[in-house]
Amino acid sequence: MQVSPACSKQRRSSRCAWLRLTLKRSQQEAVASSAMTATSDNFFNAFAIFLGATLGQMGWVSGLPQLFGAINQLLSVWLASHFSRKWFITLCASLQALVVLGMGALAAFRPDHGVWLFIALAALYHGFLNLIQPHWRAWMGSIVPERRRGTFFAARTRLTMGASLSVFFLGGGILSLTDSAGMAWLGFSLMFSIAAMGRWVSAWLLWQMHDPVPTEQRIPGVFTRTLGNFRQAWKDVTFRQYSLFVAGMQAMVAISAPFFAVYMLENLHFSYLEYVGASVASILTQFITLRYWGKFSDKYGNRLVMIITSSLIPSLPLMWLFSDNYLYILAIQAFSGFAWSGFTLSTANYLYDIRPFRSDFATYAAMQAALSAALVFVGAISGGLIASHAQSFLDWSQLPGNPIFVVFVVSTLLRALVTLWFIPRSVEPNVRPRPGLLKLVFRIRGFNAISGVALDFLTVARRRNGRRPKPPAQE
Repeated sequence: MQVSPACSKQRRSSRCAWLRLTLKRSQQEAVASSAMTATSDNFFNAFAIFLGATLGQMGWVSGLPQLFGAINQLLSVWLASHFSRKWFITLCASLQALVVLGMGALAAFRPDHGVWLFIALAALYHGFLNLIQPHWRAWMGSIVPERRRGTFFAARTRLTMGASLSVFFLGGGILSLTDSAGMAWLGFSLMFSIAAMGRWVSAWLLWQMHDPVPTEQRIPGVFTRTLGNFRQAWKDVTFRQYSLFVAGMQAMVAISAPFFAVYMLENLHFSYLEYVGASVASILTQFITLRYWGKFSDKYGNRLVMIITSSLIPSLPLMWLFSDNYLYILAIQAFSGFAWSGFTLSTANYLYDIRPFRSDFATYAAMQAALSAALVFVGAISGGLIASHAQSFLDWSQLPGNPIFVVFVVSTLLRALVTLWFIPRSVEPNVRPRPGLLKLVFRIRGFNAISGVALDFLTVARRRNGRRPKPPAQE
């Protein structure tokens, strides 16, 4: 039966209505969820210190949630296939808000074994976050028109960035004021309550959005095929060496990552607002320099950027030994952002380029992420053990210094070893065919002590002279 022009017009009008509403709700959701990511992710180490975490426990604070989150991301495809996608995402977001509210209760009541309870809640927090992420990306990909993706995600990124940094500074201000009055517990309770309310508003907005593919098709044998794909990917020597390099570097970074917060808050006695300022110095530098690293890698190749930045990264912990001046700390953090932005971008592009032609990119990305999470867990726990026994080593060797400096030196040496192992094994891959005039679009997923700014990358073809470029060959 042929559809009348009037009926076709009515359908187009109806689709435009729900599309406009859904895109509007998505932008609002970006602001609401930023209240959670800015006040939760970035104060986890500070909150653990407030609860009285030992140096050994700080390793668990950083390591276990990352590992649990990666496991949940691998399980997310199977779990979501049993439910409506929108219902599944909304439920996980609501439960995540409940977990954050539980952190606020911990701050107020400070029960016995509060640190271990917080570690469990942090693991659940990252677990729900990683259950959501793959399906959120698929959902956005199905509703945002291709011609508007660049504009849409650029606007969403600006909103998220502005809201995240604003709430981040607000959280630091609240904590500084309450801490000066001897009521830091109130500051953390308020901060986590704000985060929970933001996430519940986010969940409500997600429920108001339209999902054109409400139920994902169940595919039998997902785990069997995934394991088979993993085994096949691991046979690729270039991919294997790249994965070990990236995961190894993140593991060596995780050795020292939890202790920068300890050093700033406990040893240097920074206020929470000064602590936020030092973190933001790195974050802003990463966003400012990301574009320039992209241009540099386009001209000289991702391998060269990886070599340069991986040669800079080992020196970062060592720089903290020379001065405790606040301006010097800000300069170190800015330099750190410069190095990490190039490393993050080049390793992401390198992974795309080295995978075999027409292979499943998602498999390679998932495997690399899972390996990194496992080694980050090992690195963080090892860092906690080193920090716990560092004072005994200093007493035995009769060396002066702070036990945390021992962790920084060990992390520096091991980062350098990883770099020296990888450089002679690195290769410049043949750049595979890509869509013309690619524009990199990303959204802020969060930022933490281990990996800095975490981004979801999307590539969107731009128009030239009002014409759309030809579609690329499918891989």
